[in-house]
Amino acid sequence: MRTYSLDDVYATRKRRDSWWTVYLVDPAACRVAMLVANHTEITPNALTVFSLILGMGSAACLAAGQLAAGAVLFYLSFMIDCVDGKIARLKGTGTPFGLWLDYVGDRIRVVCCAAGLAYGQYAATGSVDFILLGATVAVLDLFRYVNAPQMKRVRETIREGLAPRLTEVPQAPRVPGPKRSRGLLRRFNRSLARRRVRSHLISGIEFHAAVFVVAPLIGQAALIPVTAVASILLLANEIFLVYRMWLFTRRNTAVPKPQESREHALIGGSPNV
Repeated sequence: MRTYSLDDVYATRKRRDSWWTVYLVDPAACRVAMLVANHTEITPNALTVFSLILGMGSAACLAAGQLAAGAVLFYLSFMIDCVDGKIARLKGTGTPFGLWLDYVGDRIRVVCCAAGLAYGQYAATGSVDFILLGATVAVLDLFRYVNAPQMKRVRETIREGLAPRLTEVPQAPRVPGPKRSRGLLRRFNRSLARRRVRSHLISGIEFHAAVFVVAPLIGQAALIPVTAVASILLLANEIFLVYRMWLFTRRNTAVPKPQESREHALIGGSPNV
C-alpha cells in the first residue's frame, strides 16, 4: 500500500478556501487525513457519515444546554468533513453519490444544530429570542446554499449565449479605474491568494463557526449578539454577490437556447417534464 506524505495531503487542499478553514481547520485536518490514508481503508463516504454522527452529537449537546461540548463536537464534525474531501482527492475514491451525501449531510447538521441550540436555550431561559435565533440560522443557511448554485447557472447560461459572439464582435475598450485603488486591491488579493484565503470576510463556513463554535465557547450571553453580527455580515455578503451577478447580467445579454424554457435554463430542469 502506498505511503502518503504530508506534502501529498497538502496538494489536495483547495486552491483558495475560507480563512477559518485555512488557519483553524486545515492544519489539523491535513494531519488526520494523512493518518487515515496511511493506516486505514476508511472511505470518504464513511467519513462523511461519521462527520454527520458527530454533528448530531453536537445538536444533542446543544439541546441539553452543554454549549462547550456542542461547540467542540461541531468543530470536529466540520474537520472530519474536510478530511473526507482530502481522502477522496488523495486516493481518487470520490463518487458522485459522495458529493450528494456530503452536501445533504452539511444541511442536516446545520439545521439540527440550529434546532438543538434554539431548543436548549429556550428550555433554559424561556426566551422566544432563541427560537428566532435558530430559525434565522436555518433560513440563512438554506438560502445561501440554494442561491449559490442558481447564481452559477445564471452566469453559465449567459456565457453560453455569449460564446458565439465573442469571436465575431470586437470588445469595447475598458475604461481604467483609479490606478492607486486598483493596485492596492490587486496586491491585497494576491497576498490572500498566496495564503490560499478567499477575499471575503464571512461565508457560510465562518457563519457556522461563529454560531456553533465561537459563541457557545464564549457562553450563553454571546449567543444572540454573535449570531446577529454573523447573520448581518453573511446577508451583506449574499446581497453583494447578487448585486455583482445583476451587474454581470446587465453587461452581458444572452438569450437561452430555443428548445429550452427560461425556467429550464436557470434551474436545469427537463423541458419535457
